[in-house]
Amino acid sequence: MARRTGTREERIALALVAGLGLAAALYTWFGVGMPMSLPQMTAMGGRLGDPMRMAAPEQWGFARILALFAMWWIMMIAMMLPSAAPVILLFAALRRVSDRGGAVTTAIAAFGAGYLAIWAGFSALAVLVHWGLRDSAAFASGMMALRGEMLVGLLLVAVGLYQLTPLKRACLRQCQSPAQFLTRHYRPGLHGAARMGAHHGVFCLGCCWALMLLLFAGGVMNLWWILGLALLVLLERRAAAHPLLPALVGAVLIAAGLAVMLPGAVGPG
Repeated sequence: MARRTGTREERIALALVAGLGLAAALYTWFGVGMPMSLPQMTAMGGRLGDPMRMAAPEQWGFARILALFAMWWIMMIAMMLPSAAPVILLFAALRRVSDRGGAVTTAIAAFGAGYLAIWAGFSALAVLVHWGLRDSAAFASGMMALRGEMLVGLLLVAVGLYQLTPLKRACLRQCQSPAQFLTRHYRPGLHGAARMGAHHGVFCLGCCWALMLLLFAGGVMNLWWILGLALLVLLERRAAAHPLLPALVGAVLIAAGLAVMLPGAVGPG
């Protein structure tokens, strides 16, 4: 009986993660609230540092700010939930020991809400970056991408350097060891579940925020950059036995950034 109960709760957690992740992926794919869908924006992409020139979008207002925030947050949900699934599933199994019935499902939702709230904060900051660059010659508003090989190259180098920092490694270790995280930071009750989710979200943000900024290099709505970064995050989480992977990624990004800054070295974006 205990095994069947545990399996049921884990299935609930998996269904919540898969359902929300799929909904977020579809929202991003169809570009809800944006002028074009994700495939259309990807097809119109240009070279790194030289995005296709498009007419500037409508004037900034509450509706546009809200649409951009929704785009960023839902895209973050689609990109980050797959890598967060192990800790959510393990949390569901852990809460089964102390909670019963619907309380476990509610706790899973609270944990997920706390986690996603951290990425909502990141998304709000990303919108502020959009707003700050809206009239800059260094930003193609229509394609939502940085303009200029030097600027894009510097971003790649900066993100590559962050990959080599102790903060990156410390946050990544927390993300790679969900059992250890839950043991150290366990809190009872729904409020505790939300706090735990937010706490894990902070570690996740510390691990991945710089990588997410690379969307400004390739284009915020560029399918290949979104898939590539999501896969990279997933690989880093699963590579506890290969601690040199983040450093290797950092070295590649630094080399790519230097190459982008060299005249005539940039290939198709």
